[in-house]
Amino acid sequence: MSSSEGRRVRKVQESRAAMACAAVDLVLERGLERVSVEDVSERVDVSRRTFSRYFSGKEDAVVDTLRADYARINAALAARPADEGPLTAYHRALRDWLAGEPPAWHRVPRSGDLLRLLHREPSLLSAYLRVRDEAEAVSVQIVAGRLGLNAARDLRPTLAVSMAVGAFSTAVRFWIAPGASAPLPHLIEAAFAALADEPAPSTTDQ
Repeated sequence: MSSSEGRRVRKVQESRAAMACAAVDLVLERGLERVSVEDVSERVDVSRRTFSRYFSGKEDAVVDTLRADYARINAALAARPADEGPLTAYHRALRDWLAGEPPAWHRVPRSGDLLRLLHREPSLLSAYLRVRDEAEAVSVQIVAGRLGLNAARDLRPTLAVSMAVGAFSTAVRFWIAPGASAPLPHLIEAAFAALADEPAPSTTDQ
């Protein structure tokens, strides 16, 4: 890539990030219903047409920062040593993401507020779940490649990723719960430990 192409790519990335951040800021300030695409465009001084080149709507813009986080998790997963099992690799990819830059959710104060808002607004939750599903599909292909399997014919890559993403999602749900105090990294560790230590059925009389 030439230096001019590199500058264009960086400018595109910066423009997209600026609009996404503006969308999050406005929605957290005003609420989803009181924010329009025009509001976001005006905040970063771009036209609606420019906004529409990047995002299908305000909901898509709001969840774009989360899309970038999942992309970083998948990049970390792809970089894990080949001899790690898929659950271990995903767990350690999350650790890399938590400790890396840009800062992960637990180091960005508004991330918890955004995730809580997503679960109160059906249209935002739908947009977020699409982002998560897209990222999960990429994770499956990464894991399938690591295992030398065809994910369309062998269920093991999909099952492994579903378990890992389930552990991550459970940790996030507990992290954003009302009155929660445990930090996200601790909850992620606890969730993956629980996968490896399935509780035995209770022997208490029913």
